[in-house]
Amino acid sequence: MRLLSNKWFLLAILSLTWGSSFIMIKQSILAFSPVQVGALRLTIAGLVLVIFGVRNFKHIPKKLMPWVIVGGCLGNFIPMFLFPIAQQKVSSSMAGILDSLVPIFILIFGFLFFRIKSRWTQIIGAIIGFVGAAVLISDSGNGEPSDLVHSLLIVLATIFYGMNGLIVSKYLSGIPSFKLSSVVFTIWLAPSLLILGFTGFFTEFEATPVQLRGLGFVAILGMVGTATAMILFYKLIQQTSAIFASVVTYLMPIVAVFWGILDGEKLTWIHAIGGVLILMGVYLIQMKPKDKLDLNP
Repeated sequence: MRLLSNKWFLLAILSLTWGSSFIMIKQSILAFSPVQVGALRLTIAGLVLVIFGVRNFKHIPKKLMPWVIVGGCLGNFIPMFLFPIAQQKVSSSMAGILDSLVPIFILIFGFLFFRIKSRWTQIIGAIIGFVGAAVLISDSGNGEPSDLVHSLLIVLATIFYGMNGLIVSKYLSGIPSFKLSSVVFTIWLAPSLLILGFTGFFTEFEATPVQLRGLGFVAILGMVGTATAMILFYKLIQQTSAIFASVVTYLMPIVAVFWGILDGEKLTWIHAIGGVLILMGVYLIQMKPKDKLDLNP
């Protein structure tokens, strides 16, 4: 319990967990279709939290339930399918780096839809981040352009993550994180089970070594990378500040690249330049003026 109260321990666990999720997705789609991987991940997370979720429905005001559903769809349902589909053609390293675009879309949609004013440094940061993404997508690692469609699927997932973050911040910030997370995954448990059924998972699963290995990776993704990680992330924000918690954005791609290199993925100088530009953009977006700097411990 002491470790769970240590901000550096929580930060390290989150960075390792989320940074490792891309390589686990890559291994999972060797055994199952991308749609099955996404549905399995949601199903396992839902089964872990459903007991708590059913009880916690009463803590969600009825007027906020539409936002819970929409936010859960954008941030916890659709992206779970987009990443496995994209990683059929996109390396886990590149997926991890592109995932860092989330703060950029929070800035853009915050300005467009939530009337959140932007500073000039944030605007420059967004431009630099998009340039970095373009540079990253321009090279697949073998001297050829990356698969544009599959790369844009990851960008689309970060757009949904950004919208979900704004919805939670604007409408759902008063709901305790565990109660909110448990209700969200309980809502999407039934649709995930239906998708598994329609894809033939229950009839095709034969418990072969390859399938069991893939199921192990998906189970880790669902229980640790999805359900538990979201709870720890909100706990980290509550114990420290949003600025400190955002450090995950910088550490997660490093972990993803590390696993990618170990798995034999090629990392070129173009990838490195693109990644650095994205992180520079994120830094400028999240940097606060000195007189307004959040100094929470």
